Amino acid sequence: MDFIKDFKSNNHKRYLGGLDFFRYIGPGLLVTVGFIDPGNWASNFAAGSEFGYPLLWVVTISTVMLVILQHNVAHLGIVTGLCLSEAATKYTPGWVSKSVLCTAVCASISTSLAEILGSAIALQMLFAIPIPVGSILTVVFCIIMLVTNSYKKIERFIIAFVSVIGLSFIYELFLVDINWPAAIKAWVVPSIPQGSMMIIMSVLGAVVMPHNLFLHSEIIQSHQYNKKSDSVIRKTLKYEFFDTLFSMIVGWAINSAMIILAVTTFYKNGIHVEELQQAKALLIPLLGNNAGVIFAIALLLAGISSSITSGMAAGTIFSGIFGESYNIKDIHTKTGIGLSFIVSLVIIFLISDPFKGLVISQMILSIQLPFTVFLQIALTSSKKVMGKYANGRLLKFFLYCIAVFVTVLNIFLFVSLI
Repeated sequence: MDFIKDFKSNNHKRYLGGLDFFRYIGPGLLVTVGFIDPGNWASNFAAGSEFGYPLLWVVTISTVMLVILQHNVAHLGIVTGLCLSEAATKYTPGWVSKSVLCTAVCASISTSLAEILGSAIALQMLFAIPIPVGSILTVVFCIIMLVTNSYKKIERFIIAFVSVIGLSFIYELFLVDINWPAAIKAWVVPSIPQGSMMIIMSVLGAVVMPHNLFLHSEIIQSHQYNKKSDSVIRKTLKYEFFDTLFSMIVGWAINSAMIILAVTTFYKNGIHVEELQQAKALLIPLLGNNAGVIFAIALLLAGISSSITSGMAAGTIFSGIFGESYNIKDIHTKTGIGLSFIVSLVIIFLISDPFKGLVISQMILSIQLPFTVFLQIALTSSKKVMGKYANGRLLKFFLYCIAVFVTVLNIFLFVSLI
């Protein structure tokens, strides 16, 4: 009988150990919603409607880059107990940290602009509310969410939002006529159609978003794993990778589905998407006459949830300038959130073409990205910062390849615009 009890006890422990992974799911999905936002919707719909399948490779390579970068920046938070912004302030010269972090604040403003604008467009579709008024309503609601909710509550809301939005687009892939050989080739073979450079950079910036690197490190460091034993840190590093990988694959699938559906709905019919409202046609095969309402609700959920994460990221970045972590009760966190939302609102009031504003906002993110990536590499490669967990040679090689690749694309973009 004792043998049976021991057997059951050991198996129960193994079962619980197997479920350990689910304790670490959350930060990655919270970040995922940041690149399944109205800015992504606009960039993906533009890519699919204007150029067809050929730009799918941008989603693939962006996701690979994102997995490496997000996993790497999460290591920083786990090992040091500091977010990327705090670590930059603590370990780099003032002129370096302040310069990069100020550009990161600008990137967070650009992100918030897209998220708020997307929500406002959704409110206009649902209730005929003018975009300026809808933008104000979105900001007020998101501030309330940020002030009154803990990380865990926000995570649960956002995971639910991502599930609803993602499943609708992925499921519809089974209902439309897709040229799968062309799509599969486009996922892995780079192609740069004439005039596509701005859209490429927009899709890239919409996936590999600078503010998400700051946000991921902040969410991870808030658990203070660095104060626990070495075995706990190693275990956390292992499970965090699976959280990141799983979450980024979800994001890859949803972004790819958007481009493919735009191809089947618009590109094949010679229609270029010029406003987000057109994209409700994507859901007609699945939802019929209700497509417009469901699309608007999904867009509203995406906009609100990603506005919350962009606000959190802005608060994180701004607080880090003063060597502080995110704390909604702290004046620096509140200032960062307020700065991101208020400046975004001002810009929205001045925008005449909301859809183009969404696309350009994502392109701005790709322009700032190299600054954040080079800063991140310097910190995570430093033994002074990371100790024995500093980047190895192979990882540094891949990280620098990513930084150089994004820099080169930005140069190509600059050349294409002059």
